[in-house]
Amino acid sequence: MRTMTIIATLLAGVAALGSVSAAQRDAAPEWVATWEYVAMPLPPGETPPAAARFAPPPVTPLDAPGAAAAPARAVAFPAPRIDNPGNVPLSTSNADLTNVTLREVIRTSVGGERLRLRFSNEAGTEPLVFGAVHVAEAAADGSIVPGSDHVVQFDGHAGVILPPGAPVLSDPIELATQPLEKLYLSVYLPRTLALRAQRSLFEYVAGQPGDFSGAASLPQVQLRRVPSLLTLLEVQTRRPTSVVVALGDSITEGATSTANAFRSWPDRLAERLAPQNWAVANAGISGNRLLRYGAGPSALARLDRDVLSVPGVRAVILMEGINDIGLSFSPAGGSDPVTVQALEAADLQIISRAHEHGIRVIGATLTPYQGAAYASPAGESAREALNSWIRSGGAFDGVIDFAPVVAAPDNPLTFAPGYNDRDHLHPNDAGYKAMGDAIDLAVITASQSSNSRRRR
Repeated sequence: MRTMTIIATLLAGVAALGSVSAAQRDAAPEWVATWEYVAMPLPPGETPPAAARFAPPPVTPLDAPGAAAAPARAVAFPAPRIDNPGNVPLSTSNADLTNVTLREVIRTSVGGERLRLRFSNEAGTEPLVFGAVHVAEAAADGSIVPGSDHVVQFDGHAGVILPPGAPVLSDPIELATQPLEKLYLSVYLPRTLALRAQRSLFEYVAGQPGDFSGAASLPQVQLRRVPSLLTLLEVQTRRPTSVVVALGDSITEGATSTANAFRSWPDRLAERLAPQNWAVANAGISGNRLLRYGAGPSALARLDRDVLSVPGVRAVILMEGINDIGLSFSPAGGSDPVTVQALEAADLQIISRAHEHGIRVIGATLTPYQGAAYASPAGESAREALNSWIRSGGAFDGVIDFAPVVAAPDNPLTFAPGYNDRDHLHPNDAGYKAMGDAIDLAVITASQSSNSRRRR
C-alpha cells in the first residue's frame, strides 16, 4: 500500500510539472528589460568642450604632485582598456558625426522571443535624426553574423526624429535572443549629431560617409568614443522573469573595466543570475551622487526614470554616496557639504518610493577610497558611518557588503593592490569580478512578501 502511495505521489508530481510547463507555454508574453545604459543630460546651459564630447578626458595619475588640487568635479581615470582582438584602429577625432554609421555592441542578460529598443535624446537640445536602424547578432570587429540582420522600425517607418529631451521606443523586432548574447545595434545618422552628454562608449564607426547600417561589415571601420543613443533593450518572454537594477556611480557603471568586454560587477552578476531568469539592468553613471547633480541627475532625481519605470523590475541594488562624501570633504576644498544623516535620509526616500511599487531595495556598502584624489580622514569617517548604517540600520531589504571584498587585508581603508590599478577608487577587472562573485544571489531573489519592509 505504501508503494502505491509513493507511485501516486510521483505521478501527481509529474502531472503538476506538465501543467506548469503548459501554463508557461500559454502565458501571455511580457516585456522585461535585459540591458540598460543611462542617458546623462547636462544642466541647462552647460555644454562640454568639444574634446570631451568624443574623446576620454586627459589621464592624470592621481598620485602625481598637484593631482589633489584638481577641480572638485574632476575625477581622472586610468587610460581605458578595450576589448579589441582584431586591432581595429582607434580614432581620437573630435569632428562632428554627420552622414555616418555607428555600430554599438550590447549584451543581453536574459533572452526572449522578440526585442525592442528604447533610444534617447534626453540629453539633447536639438532634434536627433535616425535615417536607418538595424540590429543583428554580433560577430568580430564590428561585423554581424550573416543572415541575422533585422531592420528596426518606428510606427512602421524605417527612420525617426527624436525631439529634444525625449525618448522613443521602437516597434517589436522578430529576433529571438539567448541569455548573455552579444548584439550589434547600427544607426545611420544623416544629420549632425548634436551632443550635450559627456558619457560615451567605444563604438564601431564607418570610415566612409553613407548608410551602412545593414552591411555585414563597416568600411574602413574604426573604434571611437561616441555617446550611446540606446538606453534600454527589452525582450519579450513567456518565462517568469524578474529584473534587478543596479543604481550607482562609476563603480557600478564599470567605468574602469575593459571596454566592450562586459566586466563590470553588474555584468558579472548578470552571468550568475541568468540561469534563474533574473535580468540585470545597469543604471550606473560616472560621477553620480545621491543628493546633488553630479555628472548626471542625482539618484533621487532620476529614480523614477532609471529604476521605477524599468519593465520587470523587482529589486534595486543601491550603491551611492562616495562622490557626495569625497567632494564634500575633499582636501582640495570641499564643495556641496553633506552629512551622514542627509545621505541616510536620501536612502530612506529611495526605499520608500521603491516600496510603493513593490520593489525591494538592497543596500551595498561603499568600497575603500583611501589614497584617492578627494579622500580625507573626515570623509573616511563619513564612509564608515554610512556603511555601518547600511549594514545594521535595518532599513534595507537586504545588504551586500562590498567594502571588505576588495579591501587590502592589512589595511581595510584602501583597495587591495590586485583589485585596483592606480587611482585607489575604482576597481579593475579583477576587482569587479570579485564584487560580482561575492553577492549572495538569495539576497536578490528572495521572496518579495517575506523580505519587503512596510511602506514608509
